[in-house]
Amino acid sequence: MVDIPGCYSLMAHSTEEEVARDFICFENPDAVVTVCDATCLERNLNLVLQIMEAADCVVICVNLMDEAKKKRIVLNLDVLEERLHAPVVGTTARSKKGLNQIYQGLRRCIKEREAEYERPILIRYPEYIEEAIEKLAPAVEEASEGRAKVRWLCARLLDANENLMGAVRNYLKSIADSEEVKTCLTEIWNDWREQGISQEKVSDDMAAVFIRKAEDLCRGVVVYENKAYNWKDRKLDRLFTSKATGFPIMFLVLLGVFWLTITGANYPSQLLSNVLFAIEDRLTIAADAAGVPALASGLLIHGVYRVLAWVISVMLPPMAIFFPLFTLLEDFGYLPRVAFNLDRCFKRCSACGKQALTM
Repeated sequence: MVDIPGCYSLMAHSTEEEVARDFICFENPDAVVTVCDATCLERNLNLVLQIMEAADCVVICVNLMDEAKKKRIVLNLDVLEERLHAPVVGTTARSKKGLNQIYQGLRRCIKEREAEYERPILIRYPEYIEEAIEKLAPAVEEASEGRAKVRWLCARLLDANENLMGAVRNYLKSIADSEEVKTCLTEIWNDWREQGISQEKVSDDMAAVFIRKAEDLCRGVVVYENKAYNWKDRKLDRLFTSKATGFPIMFLVLLGVFWLTITGANYPSQLLSNVLFAIEDRLTIAADAAGVPALASGLLIHGVYRVLAWVISVMLPPMAIFFPLFTLLEDFGYLPRVAFNLDRCFKRCSACGKQALTM
């Protein structure tokens, strides 16, 4: 069982997404368990469809069913399973409900693979892309030697995402070096240029297919009994991410966290310091009374113990305050909004907003 970093798409834009994509697409896993959020299933199905295109055995785990119930969102998972032709499991991980069903789904996947069950193709691209895939498939199939899903790989080669092409060169060198594949791709791109089809249009059309398919799959599957279920979240979004209030609130919140950490840590830090250094004095007296050589007592008490006492008294209180505060901000959903606010700034440095949190 391998736990890979969470991501929203296999069209990787960050290192952790690259790790997830490379493992799913090139390491030939026996099966992939994709965890979705029950409160925003449609958004997560975009990733599910991408994974199902790249992997043979997929189990869809719809988590946070308790949160969906609170928000009066009804999910018809049997209908979704029928539409996806793959096991769909509803879970509430924090109370361990439904987790055993994941293993049942995995067993079903493995049985279907052994029986060589062919799942229907869920993703159909615009006609000009489908024609190109059909033209490219024989060359890719021959060059890949059965080490990748041909249809998925053809689509990605036509998308020509440079990030992914680097992974193809690492994992499937035979395809990257294949003259037949290169020639075929050149012919297709030349034809598209003559028809006025740009690379950007191809990428946009491919991305749109996944979004539209996710919408179609969710019709009748996700039912909102309370149409205004997310009004509070949207109101908070407007407050925390708008141009007028997003940055001032962000600076105040982070400043407040740091102020609480530094000021609040002074008192326990001083208390710990007094206690630990009082113990050092007693240890010194006890060592002298016991006739311990000065070299040994100096090394152990004034060296090892004193350093340890300093580290604990200086480092422990700020950590004990800072990390719980940051965990609360994450649980309240504020940290993703910080990442959103800073994304544009970080993109200018060839990074992404999520990296703001570690900085």
